[in-house]
Amino acid sequence: MVGIVIVSHSKLAAEGIRELASQMAGPDLKLIACGGMQDGSIGTDAVRIRDAVIEAGGDGKDGVCVLVDLGSGIMSAETAIELLEFDDEYAGLPVRIADAPVLEGAVSAAVSASSGDTLDAVISAAEEARGMKKLQ
Repeated sequence: MVGIVIVSHSKLAAEGIRELASQMAGPDLKLIACGGMQDGSIGTDAVRIRDAVIEAGGDGKDGVCVLVDLGSGIMSAETAIELLEFDDEYAGLPVRIADAPVLEGAVSAAVSASSGDTLDAVISAAEEARGMKKLQ
């Protein structure tokens, strides 16, 4: 099953999004919140994101979808993916960052992943959330 990592500059935001998305997913989905810095301050940390990707990656064959809140978080997530290449055990882990709104994308990705969809399909589900209309 594809794992999901939610990256936010805020620990509380990442955990809240994970909580909401997990309500839509099955209990087996690895849905990891990675928010804030180690000391609890606002920010993102590539090493912590790498560790979250490894945790979400499970056996490594299905991959990991990463959702990010703001621009510098994208840079941290990209660095985290690059760091995986230095670890022989995880160098081949398929990891992609979804170009999606973090909350709506996480919910859509969680439903897709818990249905057993491929990484491409999970990324697509997350990215389709960009076009969701909230008002008619």
